[in-house]
Amino acid sequence: MKRDLPAYVYRRKGGLLYYERRGSKSQRIYSEPGTPEFAIEYAKILNSVSSIPERRSFTELVASYRKSQRFKRLAPRTVKDYEKILSWVLEKLGPLPADKLQRKDVIRARDTNSETVRFANYIVQVLRVLMEHAIDEGWRDDNPAKGVSLLQSTRAPREAWPAEMLVKFRKAAPDRALLVFELCVGTGQRIGDVLRMRWDDIEGDGVNVRQGKTGARLWVPFTPQLRAVLDKTPRLGLTICAWGSAGKVTSYRSAAGLVMDVRKKIGAEAYDLHGLRYTAAAELAAMGCSDELIMAVTGHKTRAMVAKYAGPARQKARAKQVQIEREQNTPRT
Repeated sequence: MKRDLPAYVYRRKGGLLYYERRGSKSQRIYSEPGTPEFAIEYAKILNSVSSIPERRSFTELVASYRKSQRFKRLAPRTVKDYEKILSWVLEKLGPLPADKLQRKDVIRARDTNSETVRFANYIVQVLRVLMEHAIDEGWRDDNPAKGVSLLQSTRAPREAWPAEMLVKFRKAAPDRALLVFELCVGTGQRIGDVLRMRWDDIEGDGVNVRQGKTGARLWVPFTPQLRAVLDKTPRLGLTICAWGSAGKVTSYRSAAGLVMDVRKKIGAEAYDLHGLRYTAAAELAAMGCSDELIMAVTGHKTRAMVAKYAGPARQKARAKQVQIEREQNTPRT
């Protein structure tokens, strides 16, 4: 069917007329087609009197986002995670128009990277944020990444370390591995935060922590096991886990390697460093601590995350209590 409007002129919802052409700013036309006023407006646009080229590529969008308060408010750990996806966006989508992204494109990007579920889901999440920024900047009116579902991981859920594995690790671990282990399970913090802990962060019988992922500030008391290990640990550098005569900072790779050596030795390959954070929450839950008390130690922001970490241990503790009460109330024959 032949269009009844000149080239690049479209009527939007509500009957409003706009001149829309890739590489040019979308412009409102106030006169109706067929009138002298319309001819004048249209001629001015075609002659570039009022046409202002716009940059709407993903390259420009990422650059704009990095300068925004939305980006500057992110915690350092989140910035690190986001930058991996922003680099992917620049490589794969850089010169393409950000205002033309559609929902199907977001789904295609997710599914193309589905072999790595976490990365695929992060693509959706970061594109969602970028599109919100595009709306803020007036580049578009909708967010095509909003509502796109995340992939479900087929990997077995992470579990807390069983009590017997904790005992075996403590017996088998050399000093440096034991220090990393006790800091993780004793404070309930992520390994990145543990490795950044400094001797001058210690206050009284606890340690001050600023979480890299959330920015939360906490003071976490030491467990007896952690205090005993710290008392025997020489101060080799600024950080508690420093090593060597120069007091070098222990890297994540090095810490993971130290712990893995012991895990292999005791048959605990199924339980990793982050599982020790689960372990701390599970131990507190088994003691009957409330969500608020567990959050005060681990720094979790939501009850949902506490339930994820502490739920199994809490269910087990409650089940045991029910069985005890059941036995006590069973009539004797």
